[in-house]
Order: sequence, then C-alpha cells, then structure tokens
Amino acid sequence: MSLRFHWFLPTSGDGRDIVGGGHGVAVGAAGAIRPPSVRYLGQIARSAEQLGFEAALTPTGTWCEDAWLTCAMLTEVTERLKFLVAFRPGQISPTLSAQMASTFQRQSGGRLLLNVVTGGETAEQRAFGDFLSKDERYERTGEFLDIVRRLWRGETVTTSGNKHLNVEGARLARLPEPVPEVYFGGSSPAAGPVAASHADVYLTWGEPPDAVNGKLRWAESLAAGAGRDLRFGIRLHTISRDTSAQAWRQAGYLMERVTDGMIAKVQSGLATSESEGQRRMRALHGSGGRRELRDLEVYPNLWAGVGLVRGGAGTSLVGSHEEVADLIEEYARLGITEFVLSGYPHLEEAYWFGEGVLPILERRGRWHHPAPGREAPLTLAPFAPTHPTAAHPTAAHPTAAHPTADRMAAS
Repeated sequence: MSLRFHWFLPTSGDGRDIVGGGHGVAVGAAGAIRPPSVRYLGQIARSAEQLGFEAALTPTGTWCEDAWLTCAMLTEVTERLKFLVAFRPGQISPTLSAQMASTFQRQSGGRLLLNVVTGGETAEQRAFGDFLSKDERYERTGEFLDIVRRLWRGETVTTSGNKHLNVEGARLARLPEPVPEVYFGGSSPAAGPVAASHADVYLTWGEPPDAVNGKLRWAESLAAGAGRDLRFGIRLHTISRDTSAQAWRQAGYLMERVTDGMIAKVQSGLATSESEGQRRMRALHGSGGRRELRDLEVYPNLWAGVGLVRGGAGTSLVGSHEEVADLIEEYARLGITEFVLSGYPHLEEAYWFGEGVLPILERRGRWHHPAPGREAPLTLAPFAPTHPTAAHPTAAHPTAAHPTADRMAAS
C-alpha cells in the first residue's frame, strides 16, 4: 500500500521557533509568531498541495482558530488538498455535525476528513460548557459517532437509550459523497473500544517503534473483536536536511531559543493533563528541564525536544533525508500507512520534506504523488548549448527538445 502524507496548518500561529501551547498551556514562542491569517495559511496549504501532501490537519481548542471555519475558507485557495478537520463531540450536536460534513463534501468536491478529538483536559472542556468526566466523554464520543454514521448511511435515526446523546427523527436531506473518513486517537483504556467500533484510521503520537507497535496491536485486536479493520497513522514533527549534521544543527537552533523558564512553565501546565498520550510524551523527555541536544534522541533520528515546550505531539524526525525516509519505512513496517507531519516554520519545512524525503520514498516505491498527471520535474542543464554542435549532431531543433533552453540562456 502506498503511504499517505499529510501536513499541518498552524492555526495558533507559526514561526522560526517552536510555537508551544495546547493541552491547557497558553501559546508562546521564543521569537515572533506569524499570525494564522487565511493568506498565510493559504501559502502553507498551496505549498503542501503542490509538494504531494494529501491533506492538512487543523487542531481544535481554545488556543487556536476554529478548524471548521478556517478549512472552509481555505478550500477556496486550494484545488486538491483535503482538510483533516479536528473537532470535539459534545460541543455540537451529532445531527448538525453530520449535516456540516455533508455540506463541506459537496462544496469542496469531497475534500473533508474528520479528526475526532474527545478532549483530555477537563478545564478546557468546561470552558466550552462540557462537565463530563474523561471516561464519560469517551462514552459520548461513541454515541456521537454511532448517530453520525447512521445519518451518513441515509437512516432516519431515533435513539432513547443512550446515556449522553439522543435524537428523534434525525435525517439528512442530502448525504455526503464520499462519506468522510474518521481519524481517531487515544491511549487510555476508554479510547480503545471507540476506535475499534467507529474509526477508519487510528492515530498515535510519535513514540519509539516498540511502543508504537504495542499500541497498534492493542487497537488492532480490539477492532478484530468488533469485526472491523483499522488503518494506522502517526503524528510527528520533522526536521530533514541534505546531511544529518545540518538537521541536528537546526534542532539545536530551536533548543537554543528555549529558556529554562519556558520549559518549567510549560511542563508545569502539562503535568496537570489528564491525557494518557500526553503523559507518554512527557515520559520521553523526563518531564524535566534542559538536557543536551542528543540526550533527547529517544530512538535513532527520533527527537523529543519539541515536547519540552509544546503540548500534544512532541517528537520529531531529525536527520538527513535518507535517514528520515528510513525511519518512516520502519514505522511503515509496523503497519503505519498515514503520516501527519509538521515543522517550524511550517511553510519552509514542508519544502524540506517534500523536496527531500518524498522523492526518496517515491524511488523506493513507497509513495506516489496523489495528483494524477502532475507536471514532470523540470530537469534542465543550466547554460547548456542552445545550438547544434559537432558533439551533438542530432540536436537540429534544440528548442523542441528543451523549450525553455533559449529563455534559460537569456536569463
């Protein structure tokens, strides 16, 4: 199976430094933050589209722009790119959510994917008016997805025995085409049955391969018990360069900009998180203060430094383009087929990965560009002769073979 790659839209802001925040922690950075305007996010989205990323993930929470609205606007400045919209059941009714997804599919030409986020922080959930416990939130998510999927199948839905969500005579006037795929992540015991019963893709954060393998086999077993198959995805940052030394130099630059005070403040906030996934991320870097750069390399070419000042996904692929491609293939051998990536700044790092790593994976037969019939890469020899020579007696019509050759010479 060909691997699928997705990028990330930094709807809380972007920059040349790690932009921290999320999971109850306020957004911050060592330097200037690029505002998440539609104009800037559109640059990222168009670049991701051109480079061969299939979709772009948007986060959800009080610390970022609303994902539904932002992605709806960005469909107008892109052509093919899909949007992996993160949203939280409980903040919106299942019937309205099913209707919104159906509308998005029609208006965008089928470019919606859904990332269902149950919510791991009680304080943030309460800010949205949600006072359920964590386990109750997972119960509600299961009920929510059951109703939504039945509506997408064209059923008229009435429920009365659910604990959290009930509807009466719910139906959609128009069904989504295609039905959006559901992405779902969660490391706690309560998350497993929901993923097994309702998810198309089970997502995990970027732990070392052995830990990831354990989670995948757990989710796979639960899905098999429910008579279903799951695909698997992983959420990571990336820093790839032409050489390993250059990549680690960039990681070092990011850490040089992070102060002990920033780390202490963020880690104090993340320590209160109820998220099992967040706990596992913190365990990778010891939940402590500054350490030497390579001490945070928790597996060859997997670096946990981002998690010192950022909630959520806290690990990054770091290395040469070949090394990063190798680690991606190692995850793929575990069953991972979808990679949701990001990097600081998101515009520039999309190009480092898209022009450095993806061509390697394409040559290895592990990836192909999702846009059929895309333009072939421009492979011109600068300052090449533009007229027949003795060494090239057959080049009678150079501009026919290389239509831009004369223009290159003229520039």
